[in-house]
Amino acid sequence: MHEQAIAKDIIDEASRHGAVEAITVEVGDLAHLPADELKEALRSLVPGWRVVIREKRGRVACECGYEGEPEILEKGHDSTVFRCPECQAVMPRIVGGDEIVLVEVEVA
Repeated sequence: MHEQAIAKDIIDEASRHGAVEAITVEVGDLAHLPADELKEALRSLVPGWRVVIREKRGRVACECGYEGEPEILEKGHDSTVFRCPECQAVMPRIVGGDEIVLVEVEVA
């Protein structure tokens, strides 16, 4: 249930800005929490807020020289398995798209 803890951290940060009406959160494809699970957790904790989730594509750098979006093989709660689409190496180095970021807060 760590999605509740992450959602609570986002709520706490947003609330520092005043009477919140809406938030926008960016969730990377390679983040340790799927976007839909985070959205559900946020909506359950703050039903009066409008919650917008923007998904950000993951980026990897592989030893074969490929840099770009990985092929996601499996995405679950607290785990994502991915590989290089060029050489099929599993779990190349992540260079982006593994973050969860509060990007906008709308206040009354």
